[in-house]
Amino acid sequence: MDFGIKGKVALITGGDSGIGKATAKLLADEGVKIALLDKTADKLQSTVDEINKIGEAMGVSADLTKLDAVENAKKQIVDRFGTVDILVNCAGITGATDPFLELTDEDWYETIEVDFMAAVRVCRAFIPLMQKSGWGRVVLISSEDAVQPYTDEMPYCAAKAAVLNLSKNLSKFFAKDGVLVNAVSPAYIATPMTDAMMEQRANENNMSFDEAISTFLKEKRPHLELQRRGKAQEVAAVIAFLCSQHSSFVVGANYRVDGGSVATMHT
Repeated sequence: MDFGIKGKVALITGGDSGIGKATAKLLADEGVKIALLDKTADKLQSTVDEINKIGEAMGVSADLTKLDAVENAKKQIVDRFGTVDILVNCAGITGATDPFLELTDEDWYETIEVDFMAAVRVCRAFIPLMQKSGWGRVVLISSEDAVQPYTDEMPYCAAKAAVLNLSKNLSKFFAKDGVLVNAVSPAYIATPMTDAMMEQRANENNMSFDEAISTFLKEKRPHLELQRRGKAQEVAAVIAFLCSQHSSFVVGANYRVDGGSVATMHT
């Protein structure tokens, strides 16, 4: 299928691995120029090298919790590609997982800064470029946790719920300018973030990595009907659709890519 976005420029945050990397590859294959933002310079360059075998990419190392870093990244991307037409915000962390009464203000602030405020900053920086051209796509990555919270991930759940609210608000504000904003909510995808979670679980319970996954599915994600971790490429396919010309009547939606993990029909 021709997505109709050949020659467009996409900015993907958290793009050096996982869902961001898979999305970058898929969009590059559609002829989209790719700008990747992440904190890890070495790993980021390795991913850029991979994408350049498919199409054209650049990488910018940036800490999205810093406003000046976002503005500096914007300057570098515009200098190279002229504009940004597509924004996919994948940057995120699990954050603190302690019981509520043990969570400090700093635990909350850290997760909110990375998982929510970073999305606010990149949207504020790059949506004006889309307004100027009269066409844009913004996809904010939320999570199943936004609508089905877990007590051991409270800051993460709260931040991801805020991302859903942000995406809906932005969709209402910018649709008139041709900038369509939507959210995607994955669940338990095989990424470095969930790898780290499973490694910690394996160590704490003296079990193998595979046992950590199987017991996590049974104990923590009983409604995940497919009984496996999702693939980053499976999420990327939905993101790519929302970035395409074919999503021209999709505004303010939340697409769950969760294997059935959310137990209700709630958004």
